[in-house]
Amino acid sequence: METGLLPVFRKTLIYGICNEGFYLKFYKRKGEDKMKFWKKASRIALAAMLVAGLTAGCGGGGGEKKAADAGKEIVVGVNAELTGNVANYGKSMLSGFELAVEEANKAGGIDGKKIKVVTADNKSEPSESGNAATKLVTQNKAIAVIGPATSGCVAAEEPVLTANKIPLIAPCATAPGITLQKDGKTKPFVFRACFIDPYQGDIMAQFAAKDLKVKKVAILHDSSSDYSKGLAEVFTKVFTANGGQITTDEAFLSKDVDFKASLTKIKATSPEAIYVPGYYEEVSKIIKQAREIGLTCPMLGSDGWDSPKLVEVAGKEACNKGYFTNAYTAEDKDPAVQKFVKAYQGKFNKVPDVFAMQGYNAGLILFNAIKTAKTTDGTKLADAIAKTKDLQVANGKLTYDEKHNPITTALVLELKDGKMTLNKKIGG
Repeated sequence: METGLLPVFRKTLIYGICNEGFYLKFYKRKGEDKMKFWKKASRIALAAMLVAGLTAGCGGGGGEKKAADAGKEIVVGVNAELTGNVANYGKSMLSGFELAVEEANKAGGIDGKKIKVVTADNKSEPSESGNAATKLVTQNKAIAVIGPATSGCVAAEEPVLTANKIPLIAPCATAPGITLQKDGKTKPFVFRACFIDPYQGDIMAQFAAKDLKVKKVAILHDSSSDYSKGLAEVFTKVFTANGGQITTDEAFLSKDVDFKASLTKIKATSPEAIYVPGYYEEVSKIIKQAREIGLTCPMLGSDGWDSPKLVEVAGKEACNKGYFTNAYTAEDKDPAVQKFVKAYQGKFNKVPDVFAMQGYNAGLILFNAIKTAKTTDGTKLADAIAKTKDLQVANGKLTYDEKHNPITTALVLELKDGKMTLNKKIGG
């Protein structure tokens, strides 16, 4: 039942504008002419529309969340890169989440309510991500949003979801600022299901210095990506602190296809390894072209490398001596990992990558929070997510810190003859 000023405006508007008798009965009697009456009616209409707009734009839990609680299903939105440059990430993330949904629904749902998934394609573009989030909230009435996969697209949708008090779980967005306001305070409705860039940048720098024992490293980063720039900065800081030298730091742009000019400059500095923090679309071409011009040293990278497309484009032999940080590998013998891999293969008939695993984990986090909060009210749900502790997920147990970052496992994976093998496991 509606309360407040909005129903009053509606009734006045409908009766006043649509019923000539209303004018005759209440206004002509007072000596007011018809022109003044219609001006008043117009002002009432404008006020009604403004109130309605404010009510719709301030989703935060009120009536719509109560309606969601009372319904037979729980609507969860997925904002994903389903087309565009990094569609592989978005599709994998969505598939992992869909597995979590299927398992939850087969187990009876949450408090007897089935989970319904609605998707929106951001086309791998931050400029589209905000529109996708708006659709999920205003049209689909999602009580929470999973994704996107990349940090830039998550940053673009965040203002929409925060304004509407809708919890956001970013399965794979590793940029540290995703969960933080400019003043350093934690954003109340934003969470991630992966480690952050400083953590993996630190791990790879330590691995280069202490495990590979190299002293000279060149960097080739994507200057159009906050993800890539942030990793390059952390790697440089930690590697040089360990006595290493950065021979050169070259840059490229997203969607570039020819990297030989930069690689030739790098070759001239005689590095013992090259650090390329970036996404598989460009990295696969970089590795291939590096080998073509005679660079045979180890290639180091980040979780953005994790895609079958990397080896398909670069070639199995070219990928040898490739190392990258990640949160997961299907080769991990941990029972929780193998249980997830088996379930995923049973549904999709392929081995899950890290984005599928993180999408799956995001589902487990959200569903556990809904059960704990016993409501889909955005504020209460976000509070329940923040209090997640020792939750069993696909790659171990997960607890949130005060900045809404999970304390979880990190790995260094090595590429051998086209296969991703576990070289080192940290934490978990």
